[in-house]
Amino acid sequence: PGFCGGPGLSSGQLLYVPVYSHIYTGNRERPFNLAVTLSIRNTDPKTSLRLTAVDYFDTEGRLIRHYLESPVELNPLGSIRYVVAEKDVEGGSGANFLVRWAAASAINVPVVETVMIGAQSGQGISFTSQAREILENTQN
Repeated sequence: PGFCGGPGLSSGQLLYVPVYSHIYTGNRERPFNLAVTLSIRNTDPKTSLRLTAVDYFDTEGRLIRHYLESPVELNPLGSIRYVVAEKDVEGGSGANFLVRWAAASAINVPVVETVMIGAQSGQGISFTSQAREILENTQN
């Protein structure tokens, strides 16, 4: 069977991306700190996109930090990353990013995900979370 359907197209979205700055292990629910990388990848081979917001929120939904001072252009097939250090536990186990992007016309939607990784006492943990669209943004 061949590929069914084409890529998702959009001229902008607001995306929710789950983040785990720590998870819990063992019977005593001991925190296991994780480094987080937010990866944003423009999957369109011909058109740039503009990141207009990359905001980090804690478990309670409080804004911790804005990662952008001004919009950032992401070239066709370009990518960018933002990092939350392993020692930064401010976000908690239910942290998240809100990512807003826009393009001049409908383009392939970007791949946006977080990669969490940590190592303690010879034990390593790594996993990813995928972004979810929470608002289609038709305005640039």
